[in-house]
Amino acid sequence: MGSIYLIRHGQASFGADDYDVLSPTGYRQAEVLGAHLAQLGLTFDRCLSGNLFRQRHTAETALAQMDAAGLTTPPLETDTAFNEFDAEAVIRALLPAMLSDEPHALEIMRNAAHNRAEFQRLFALIVGRWLGGEHDTPALQSWLAFVEQVKAGLDRILESASHNDRIAVFTSGGTITALLHLITRIPATQAFELNWQIVNTSLNHLKFRGREVSLASFNSLAHLQLMKAPELITYR
Repeated sequence: MGSIYLIRHGQASFGADDYDVLSPTGYRQAEVLGAHLAQLGLTFDRCLSGNLFRQRHTAETALAQMDAAGLTTPPLETDTAFNEFDAEAVIRALLPAMLSDEPHALEIMRNAAHNRAEFQRLFALIVGRWLGGEHDTPALQSWLAFVEQVKAGLDRILESASHNDRIAVFTSGGTITALLHLITRIPATQAFELNWQIVNTSLNHLKFRGREVSLASFNSLAHLQLMKAPELITYR
C-alpha cells in the first residue's frame, strides 16, 4: 500500500497584519518535524504543498533538515487544491448577520490575538453557518465547493501514484478536515470538532491502494512531545 502524510503547517502569525507567515514558534516546529522525520529515516517519493507561504515555508524548512541529515528529498511541488479555505472571506460574508446576537463580535475579531477564547467561540459559530450552506453568497466559496477542490487534489495524487509511494502533503487544518470528511464520511460538523484539535506540524497518515484511501493515524505530535517543550504544541 502507498502512504500519504498530511502535515499541517507550523504556527502562523495569528493577530499580525500578515497571518500567512510562520511565527518563530512555527519555524521551530518545522525544524523539529524535519529532524524527527530524518531520525525515523522516512523518505518521500513526492512532496507537495498548497501555494500559501506558511505551507511552503513549513515544507522547505522540514525538507532542509532531512537534506542536512543526508536523506534525499524530492523537489517541492505546489497544488492550490491544498490551500486553506479563505477564513477571512467566510468571516466577512457571514458575520454581519450575527451582530444582533453577538453585538461585540466586531471588536473581538479586530482584537483576536487578545481575545483568543472568544474569537474561537465566534469562529466556530461562523464555520457552523458556512458548513450548513443556508447562508451561502455567490462571491463566497461554499463548503461543498471547498471539499470538491480538495478532492480534486487528492484524485490527482492517486491518479499518478505508484502502489507503494510515500507522499507528503504540507497543508492546513481545514484542508485536512475536508479530507477526513471525504475519507471517513464523518459529518462535516463533527469533522470540524476534530479540526480544532489539529496541532501545528502534526502528522496525519493515509494509506491507499489504487483509489481506495483509509485513515491510518490522526494528529500525531510525537516529534513535539519528545522536545518536552509545551510551548511548541499550538493549535493556531
